[in-house]
Amino acid sequence: MLFYSFFKSLVGKDVVVELKNDLSIHGTLHSVDQFLNIKLTDISVTDPDRYPHMLSVKNCFIRGSVVRYIQLPADECDTQLLQDTARKEASQNKKK
Repeated sequence: MLFYSFFKSLVGKDVVVELKNDLSIHGTLHSVDQFLNIKLTDISVTDPDRYPHMLSVKNCFIRGSVVRYIQLPADECDTQLLQDTARKEASQNKKK
């Protein structure tokens, strides 16, 4: 749930999603669900010569299982908060 909550806080921000098939899509994060499926709006492809069929696409839904990386804006990523939350979640899981 840690990453789901984190990505929910980034709705409306610009991100780059790299897929497992090496396609990189830049767009505005519209929504994310508990399976980390992502909906992007105002998308553009970082390599339009390789993927010309994607030039006409403006919005897309990306299944969470095909995502390799998500590049976030540096000013939106509070790494200290993420580390603290991950430690708390890990210690709670140990107690169970």
